[in-house]
Amino acid sequence: MKDFGQLVKNLKKDFSNLKIIKIAILGDTSTQFLTKAIRGLGYDHGFNLEILEADFNQIERQVYDPASALYQFLPDIVIVFHSSHKLLSKYNKTKPSDQPLLASKELESLENIYLTITHNLNSKLIFYNYSEIDDGVFGNHANKTESSFLFQLRKLNFELMAMASKRPNLYLCDLSTIQNQVGKPRFFQPSVYINTEMVLSIEVLPRIASKTIDLIRSLNGKIKKCVIIDLDNTTWGGIIGDDGIENIQVGSLGIGKAFSEFQYWIKKLKDRGIIIAVCSKNADEVAKAPFEKHPDMVLKLEDISIFIANWENKADNIRQIQKVLNIGFDSMVFLDDNPFERNMVREHLPQVCVPELPEDPAEYLEYLYGLNLFETISYSAEDRDRTKHYQVEAQRVITRQKFTDEADYLKSLKMHSLVEPFNKFNTPRVAQLSQRSNQFNLRTVRYTETDVENIGRNTNYFTFSFTLEDRFGDHGLISVVILKVESADVLFIDTWLMSCRVLKRGMEDFVLNTLVDFGKKNGFACLKGEYIPTARNEMVREHYGNLGFEKQDGYWILCLESYMYKHHFIELNKHYHVRN
Repeated sequence: MKDFGQLVKNLKKDFSNLKIIKIAILGDTSTQFLTKAIRGLGYDHGFNLEILEADFNQIERQVYDPASALYQFLPDIVIVFHSSHKLLSKYNKTKPSDQPLLASKELESLENIYLTITHNLNSKLIFYNYSEIDDGVFGNHANKTESSFLFQLRKLNFELMAMASKRPNLYLCDLSTIQNQVGKPRFFQPSVYINTEMVLSIEVLPRIASKTIDLIRSLNGKIKKCVIIDLDNTTWGGIIGDDGIENIQVGSLGIGKAFSEFQYWIKKLKDRGIIIAVCSKNADEVAKAPFEKHPDMVLKLEDISIFIANWENKADNIRQIQKVLNIGFDSMVFLDDNPFERNMVREHLPQVCVPELPEDPAEYLEYLYGLNLFETISYSAEDRDRTKHYQVEAQRVITRQKFTDEADYLKSLKMHSLVEPFNKFNTPRVAQLSQRSNQFNLRTVRYTETDVENIGRNTNYFTFSFTLEDRFGDHGLISVVILKVESADVLFIDTWLMSCRVLKRGMEDFVLNTLVDFGKKNGFACLKGEYIPTARNEMVREHYGNLGFEKQDGYWILCLESYMYKHHFIELNKHYHVRN
């Protein structure tokens, strides 16, 4: 991790070609250096963060004054930093009889800030939670009495989590965890606070900036989707080919415990929706034996989406994994104990994230916890089934190799799709696809669940969700289209995105046929599309042209009357019905 000085040097670099994101930082203490750290780190992640830093202790004025700089700036993201030290000052001035109500009053204040900002701005909010302060007044009894500041502080952090779980577009950045990791003396320096109103030390600012950027990345679709694990001395101790299945180290004793806990962590990632792949230099049957036969293995073969064990170089094997998964290399994390393998992958696949695992396996997890590699802003039931989806996809790849004619293969899949408008059941998945889809995404507009709900109720929009199922299994909801009424004759394609795991199945043709049919039935004359290029959606640059749209004044136009319906092998499972 870069130190503060290195992040400041970034501020002198050229930001002109980076994605612009407007951020407002509202704090009740000095945030000048925090702003520099966040903007500097943003450069390393491809962001030109234009930051409005309000004067400290001006949160309420900025929020409740309609003419304030906040509302003139129109930020994409608002960061609110209520510090524990200012809260302690309030506590000290509160009557003893009212001190047990401190957390409730502070939570009410934060909720009002949230409601006011979201009512007046189309912004996402990030609240920093509260680092702990034990004022020593009650000693250990502080954990038992609501009158103690420590009790109120911990209660507030808990209630803040509960509030964020119910409030769309509200996200928490966990300062409390950072203080626990680095220790309070490194997190907070009293002399600096007294003289400058800074409650965050210079040393800790890069960590806080990193946590903040993790959220910003996730809000902008930059997330890790897959972890690729080595086996020998990474997933278990020892070398399976030399030591044999009975002598590898895994279980509850000695260093084997470290590898078991590592496996538990990987399994939890799988349950959360992260794709698990194996990339090992081994004979296939030897590498799979522990998963099938060792009684202490936590991970099983059914937890692994793609299993590659051979004697080829790992960069080429990772390319094969990427080809099957059809996700970006920058969505992948590679974990290997061997420095040679790590460096080789970094050299040949620089977009893949390759953490520098510690030499001692006992240190693996604490190191990985600190990296926060798998930040997310959403979680849906479909995430739990992602491993099965990709295991089935591997079966499709094998089956495809048996066919010499692509049409015969597609016909053999027996595909069908359910087409519906947005509803309360599919809204979470629609929002998730909007946040995560980068390659097949024509305009790359991100929508949260609240945005999706509002669009679904707006009579100027028509919404479409598409599922896909075949004889191997159900892909779930895999494509989203939002049409906006631009005029009496024109439907503008605000959003067209699709999961890359269903490419080359004819889904693009099926979707377009559906849109054309809908437009004709509702009296529209043409569809109007737009392609906004990003670093990751080059694959759809010619999407509209390939489908028969004509380029006009920077947009793509399709005349519905002359449209020739495209042939595909996808059966319509249910006709689309307009929501109202």
